[in-house]
Amino acid sequence: QVQLVESGGGLVQPGGSLRLSCAASGIIFSSYALRWFRQAPGKQREWVATINSGGTTNYADSVKGRFTISRDNAKNTVYLQMNSLKPEDTAVYYCNGFLPTRQYWGQGTQVTVSS
Repeated sequence: QVQLVESGGGLVQPGGSLRLSCAASGIIFSSYALRWFRQAPGKQREWVATINSGGTTNYADSVKGRFTISRDNAKNTVYLQMNSLKPEDTAVYYCNGFLPTRQYWGQGTQVTVSS
C-alpha cells in the first residue's frame, strides 16, 4: 500500500519560515520524482517545486529564491523549506510522487501565513 504523509504545516507570521516533510512508503522512493503542489481556497491546485531522482530541482516563479525542495532517499522523505513566507502562500500543500506511468498524492497539510 502506497502512502505519502505530509507534516509540518501550521500558522506562521509573514516573513516567517516553515519546513514541510512528506514521508513515503510502499514505493521505490529513489526512482520517483517528487513534487510539491498547493491549493488556495477557491483556486486550482498549482505546482510549486520538483526534485527529480537525480536531485535536479525546479521551482515556480512565485516561490523561486524563497523555497527549497530536497530529498533524503535513506529516509524516504521529501522536504520543502519555505522562507520569507507571504500571505499569498496560504494554501493546502500536497506532495506528489511521480513516474511517467503513475503518480501518488498525499492528503495535504495546511499552511496559513497571517499576522
